[in-house]
Amino acid sequence: MLDNAVIYSLTANKELTEEIATNLGMKVSECSVSHFADGEIICEPLDTVRDKDVYVIQSTCSPVTEHLFEILIFADALKRGSARQINLVIPYFGYARQDRKSKPRQPITARLVADLIKVAGVDRVITVDLHAPQIQGFFSCLVDELTAIPLIADYFWKQKLDFQNLVVVSPDHGGVNRARKVAERLNVPLAIIDKRRTKPNEAEVMNIVGNVENKDCIIIDDMVDTGGSCYAGALALKKHGAKSIKLACTHPVFSKNAYDRVLADVFDEVVVTNSIPLKQEMCVEKVKVLSLAPMLAKVIEHVETGQAVSIVYDLYNHAK
Repeated sequence: MLDNAVIYSLTANKELTEEIATNLGMKVSECSVSHFADGEIICEPLDTVRDKDVYVIQSTCSPVTEHLFEILIFADALKRGSARQINLVIPYFGYARQDRKSKPRQPITARLVADLIKVAGVDRVITVDLHAPQIQGFFSCLVDELTAIPLIADYFWKQKLDFQNLVVVSPDHGGVNRARKVAERLNVPLAIIDKRRTKPNEAEVMNIVGNVENKDCIIIDDMVDTGGSCYAGALALKKHGAKSIKLACTHPVFSKNAYDRVLADVFDEVVVTNSIPLKQEMCVEKVKVLSLAPMLAKVIEHVETGQAVSIVYDLYNHAK
């Protein structure tokens, strides 16, 4: 069924790629990623890709620019090797926060990266929970944006929580749609943290919209970077009487002071996916990692066999 497909992993998501391949009953094909003495990157497949449907798994997580250039160089190698179709599975799309000009003379780097990926030869992009959904429109190739919302909601549904006392919380106005979908799947109320971002990675909480007093709260976000926003939001929830607070996000970027903030006592549990490999210091009992591999494997199978991609969410239909 997938005889014409091959899967490659660059350096960012090797464990996730192995999981995806196992779910598909395939082996990860071998490639070489190395550096010249001056730091230049060279990436190349070690076997023929002529007339093959190639799936490359790579998140542009830290080091972001190096991982991005691995994608561009490897895609160029595949194109020059006469691959029939180049599909980029990019669970975490870096530079997504630079999706507009918020000040004069700022770049729109998300669009630039989308252009680079297309020029390198990529025919299709499969990604998960873009920071801004409109980024799909930056690409001139095919884009399938998946969401981890059903996976996260399904996890909490199976925990058999006290749903009568549960509230799903959006960390800001921009994430309301995402949090609402989780709340609808769990059939619980929604609250919103009204915050103002003073500068990158810093935010000030102004108010809490909704009732959280004596409630068990789940903060839902697409990514956690330094953890400053979610930590400030959690403290605000506590001040408004929240009984307990869990944090859930798709992309565990976890940079700088994230360790101290995300693992603080204010959070009872932190739920993430493996779109980005979890840093060693974050591998503790409080942090639960949900695997995207079954969903991504199903998407690859459906793309390859011409089936609808949306059907993959049937894997997580317990909570709806």
